[in-house]
Amino acid sequence: MIDASIMPYELSNQQKSILDSLTSPAHRLSVERLLEIARSQVDETELSDDELVEFLTLANGLYRAGSPLISDGEYDFTFIAELRRRNPGHPYLREVEPEPARGEKTVELPVRMLSTEKAYDFDAVLRWAKRIRNAAEKEGVDFDGLTFQAAPKLDGYAAYDDGKMLYTRGDGRRGTDISRVFDRGLQVTPGGRRGMGAGEVVVARSYFRRHLADYFDNSRNFQASLIKEKELEIHAAAAIEQGAALFYPFVMLPNWQGKWSEMEDEASFAEIIDSLWSKIDFDIDGVVIEITHQGLKEAMGATRHHHRWQIAYKKNSDTAVVTIIDVIPQTSRTGRITPVVEVEPTRLSGALIRRATAHHYNMVAENGIGPGTVIELSRSGEVIPKIEQVITPAAPKLPEKCPSCGDELIWDNDSLFCLNNMNCPAQISHSIEHFFKTLGNVDGFGPQSAKRLFEHNIRGVGEVYHLAAADFEEMGFGPKQSENLVAQLLRSRSEQIEDWRFLAAFGIHRMGLGNCEKLLAHFPLSDVITLDKETISAIKGFKEKTAEAMVRGMGRIRPLFDELYGLGFNLQSTPLVSAVKEQVDSSSPVSGKLVVFTGAMVHGKRDDMKKQARELGAKVGSSVTGKTDYLVTGARVGESKLRAARDKGVTIISEEEYLKLIET
Repeated sequence: MIDASIMPYELSNQQKSILDSLTSPAHRLSVERLLEIARSQVDETELSDDELVEFLTLANGLYRAGSPLISDGEYDFTFIAELRRRNPGHPYLREVEPEPARGEKTVELPVRMLSTEKAYDFDAVLRWAKRIRNAAEKEGVDFDGLTFQAAPKLDGYAAYDDGKMLYTRGDGRRGTDISRVFDRGLQVTPGGRRGMGAGEVVVARSYFRRHLADYFDNSRNFQASLIKEKELEIHAAAAIEQGAALFYPFVMLPNWQGKWSEMEDEASFAEIIDSLWSKIDFDIDGVVIEITHQGLKEAMGATRHHHRWQIAYKKNSDTAVVTIIDVIPQTSRTGRITPVVEVEPTRLSGALIRRATAHHYNMVAENGIGPGTVIELSRSGEVIPKIEQVITPAAPKLPEKCPSCGDELIWDNDSLFCLNNMNCPAQISHSIEHFFKTLGNVDGFGPQSAKRLFEHNIRGVGEVYHLAAADFEEMGFGPKQSENLVAQLLRSRSEQIEDWRFLAAFGIHRMGLGNCEKLLAHFPLSDVITLDKETISAIKGFKEKTAEAMVRGMGRIRPLFDELYGLGFNLQSTPLVSAVKEQVDSSSPVSGKLVVFTGAMVHGKRDDMKKQARELGAKVGSSVTGKTDYLVTGARVGESKLRAARDKGVTIISEEEYLKLIET
């Protein structure tokens, strides 16, 4: 583990070498940016999706190569937590976190070595147990009779020993041969033997502190040194000789076994976890809980990332009383003004904390959060540093204007918003990206392109449509790429799209795809832009505050709307409510049912399937709730959505099954 009180100010030569050996992403973070993020000079919520995933990838590579950039706790509880908050189904969260290649030949592992699903609070463990119960009932297994096992989760170097060869975990399927560590004298933990399967190369915590801390940055760095091809350093050799460094098979770990009834209440669960946390003199970063019933384990199987019958509980709870230095407003890419609380530097759960979130400005106003406020700060579970309670309030500090553009702010529920989305610097590049992403029929205008356009003083979508290939080239786009971008702009206007998609592309507050479609079911697009709040609030589902924000937002983008609408986009009009009622097939098997589509559809566009479902009388939702009747799954479905559906008792059917259903 890194001593988080000493933040990195430059990369070591070893870290630079490791970064050079990693597969370079298309847009690698600069060293300066990498260090800014590691030093907490940039809040993780400010990172683009690409930056966040790239930072995670590089931090993981450095960690697994033995030269961590950030602590394991920061990786899990700050950056992984942020990615999971944004996109629970992101591929990075579903794949085994790979070890960096060291130039050695890889070999197929005897068994798959997957990561472990993680739980950061007791509720997540309860949800996992519910899935075990459902699977047991399905397989005819007595859940109450199942034996659960809990054991410490070692924080070492994962490997697999088949008795002849010791393999690194690699990417979970292929690893490298590191049997040389046994030739160097590495022993299996006392009572163990070669060939006991998966385990970790570890070093005793007490020994490392006494004998190795002066020579190795951290235990991870030491563990990596043991398996390298080069000759061992004298201190590493001594640790092996004295039995402080060894291979610890998982089957040898101390464990607790019992029925679910013995750990189903939080107090009993905490007692079991606490008893295991200090059982061994090795670094651990959690407790692994699993079932022992082999038949049920085989039936439940695994995802590409983890075994479904196993979960790792990682506790991370710490609090401190600190004084607030300032409350800084920041405009997000969506116009929401976020209060960032600057506090006197304090260490929590191994990380140096300088900032925390106050969530929203209503919290600031109601709790007296401002310079001088004394608060209890916590880092618990998967939550980034947050204010647990206000101990001594002070005068709240509320912004009157947008810190990015100086425009007036409005209250929407608990938050302050800047509605100047097409002219606010903090929102402009996002507005350009959002417009083309929402249209859905144009490629090439992702985050990096939008950023480059902004850097060359392009301040709106209207300007983009007037650019020629030569203009793109002057901005640094390649000749072929520039021609393709112009072609894509022409395509976006000629290829038919729904009018509600076009309207939603402007990014008006409270006017997402659903609200735009609902609005256009009552008024044609040419009329919608001129509606007043009374007319909108009269439509079922639109409250007065929502209508007011929509009217205000449409007024702001009216010139741009007129400009782009005049370019002649090929828009498919939304049928008005009366026409839709005539089209609905009440005899359809999905008539009156709430249907959610997820994943990549093979037999047609998802939007076309949604439209057809509505014509068949179905209600189409965007997220799974307890009222959902069918979840229709295509390819590459996020596990979080499937899990939510199972937990709520929703019927899950494949795209093929759905098509057969509506044909009956």
